[in-house]
Amino acid sequence: MQAKAGQRTLLASVLLSSPGPLILGIALLYGRSSTQIADFIRRTAEFLAILVSWLVFRVTVDLSDSEGQRKHKLEQAANYAVGVAMCLSGLGMIFLALFAPHTDKGNVIPGLIIAGLGLIANSWFWLRYRKLNFIKTNAILAVQSRLYLAKTLVDTCVTLALLLIVIAPAAPFTHLVDLGGSIIVAIYLITNGVIVVTK
Repeated sequence: MQAKAGQRTLLASVLLSSPGPLILGIALLYGRSSTQIADFIRRTAEFLAILVSWLVFRVTVDLSDSEGQRKHKLEQAANYAVGVAMCLSGLGMIFLALFAPHTDKGNVIPGLIIAGLGLIANSWFWLRYRKLNFIKTNAILAVQSRLYLAKTLVDTCVTLALLLIVIAPAAPFTHLVDLGGSIIVAIYLITNGVIVVTK
């Protein structure tokens, strides 16, 4: 039962994460906030990591107990992919925050909408993965819980930064909030990515 619930939750994660990179890519045609660009990179890397986790979970859930070594290696590979995606997202965010031109941010409302919806969805997935892993411990579900907690915190920060850009686009502190939001999120992602990779 828990295996089916885990598989359905992972599939829902894949399906709900898949349009994010595309929509944010289109939104970048209208807005140029470093937070929005970093969010695009993050969502793309995370989508690929979630897809790998779902595929590995599908394979490992049907493995017998005698294939424990193979299952463990596959779970490690999926978790490694998640950790690397988090680290790459964080590094991309720092690079863009520090080196992106600080011109007019353009229309960031599409990015704000995606971040707000992401905040709601990622909060739900974090709680769902946490519950599933609590019922029966599973390495992939545990890492997904950590990933979705990170995604929830990142979406909170992105939503607040983009909301401030919408409310006060010309304010002198808007650039600092945009930069600070990107760097705080990036450090959090890199730290958690390293923890996942080295675990």
